[in-house]
Amino acid sequence: MARSQTSAPAASRSRGRTGSSGHRPRRGALQPAAKSTLLQAQTLTEQAYRLIEEQIVTLRLKPGDVISEQMLSAAFKIGRTPVREALQRLAREGLITILPRKGILVSEINPRNQLLVLEVRREIERLLSRTGAERATAEQRAQLLDIAQGMDRASKTNDDIAFMRLDREFNGLMMETAHNDYAARSLKLLQGLSRRFWYMHYRDAADLPLCARLHADQARAIAQGDREAAARACDKLLDYVENFTRGTVSV
Repeated sequence: MARSQTSAPAASRSRGRTGSSGHRPRRGALQPAAKSTLLQAQTLTEQAYRLIEEQIVTLRLKPGDVISEQMLSAAFKIGRTPVREALQRLAREGLITILPRKGILVSEINPRNQLLVLEVRREIERLLSRTGAERATAEQRAQLLDIAQGMDRASKTNDDIAFMRLDREFNGLMMETAHNDYAARSLKLLQGLSRRFWYMHYRDAADLPLCARLHADQARAIAQGDREAAARACDKLLDYVENFTRGTVSV
């Protein structure tokens, strides 16, 4: 009888720890409400990043401009924590410089540094092009062919807005096709710097129809699964971008 009386409270205590389902929650596991809050925070951070990055890349926020968390938070109606996290990412990408107790500066555009960026971009994009040609899914290959057709149209019409939108879409898809997060993360660090430099100079120095055709060739080569053709197309595109960069200034 004594054993029977003590066993019931023990079972009750056990149920209290494990919950009504009888399963003990994993230590450190996020509950549904916590997961929802985390996803919302991540979404706001990504939203803040895209908004601020676009302002910098399109030169609405110019090199040398001083910005602040408070200013950006008020302008975009996003909390300061997501804005702060977005700024930290932009600092890692070299688009801003955070000066402790002084402020946040939009980074200057340096053509010599841009040439160094292109050295790294060439190697990473060649890798992504080769591996993408091997690993892309059927759906991704179809998307690449759509982008190539869009680039052909942009080339014929000299449509700079269509080109820039397709360029961003192509870069994201190329990173996805390779299924290599390490290479993709490395390239993401360089994309903003390259896009900003292009935006500053393309009206004066770029041959947009040629650049669009080179993008179309690369997209088709990846879609067709030809590793070496994809690598060659990548090199031709980066050769053009390097010549464009050198042509903007005396280096």
